[in-house]
Amino acid sequence: MNRLAIFDCDGTLVDSGATIYVALSETFAQHGLTIPPPHVARRVIGLSLAEAMAGLLPDSTAAQQLQLAEDYKKVFSGLRAAGQVEEPLFDGVIELLDALEADGWLLAVATGKSDRGLKHCLDLHDIHARFVSLQTADRHPSKPHPSMVEQAIADAGAAPQTTIVVGDTSFDMAMATAAGASGIGAAWGYHDAAELMAAGAVAVAERPFDVLALTRERVNG
Repeated sequence: MNRLAIFDCDGTLVDSGATIYVALSETFAQHGLTIPPPHVARRVIGLSLAEAMAGLLPDSTAAQQLQLAEDYKKVFSGLRAAGQVEEPLFDGVIELLDALEADGWLLAVATGKSDRGLKHCLDLHDIHARFVSLQTADRHPSKPHPSMVEQAIADAGAAPQTTIVVGDTSFDMAMATAAGASGIGAAWGYHDAAELMAAGAVAVAERPFDVLALTRERVNG
């Protein structure tokens, strides 16, 4: 059975929080809404857009959340067209991907991004072809629903017990648990280590390359 390492994108592979906040702020301003502080906005990174809007505006209607999500996409696309999107890889990510592949792991992505947004991001860093499965919010329920992990496992010919999910949010860890996979928290991202463990992480890595040792020490398969 193949071994599969599934990565979240925002906050795990790339540090996109600053750009996400710029796009969110502009979207809220367009609607005359109070812009949440950065530490609040970071709490919903990783969710699908409508669910993220619901988390920030719990008293809003589903229709309002969908409209905000659509307007956010337009703002983000405008930032990208203007060359103002910054999504740098975290230090150590490439080395981790190299090491996992050398250890025989297949790689995948499960993200709240759209197909288009994920392709732009991965192409920017020339890593798109490294992943055997790319699962996004365009085709799945929002995290922590296990659908993205389940599809990636099927695509890779893996099994839950031979799959890890590397992510920086409690949503990622809960998604891994729901799918029967092992979650490894990314402490360099947007939720803290205690939250990741409480959501079901089997371990938390302080730096990207630490994931390699954790897969060898803690993860069955």
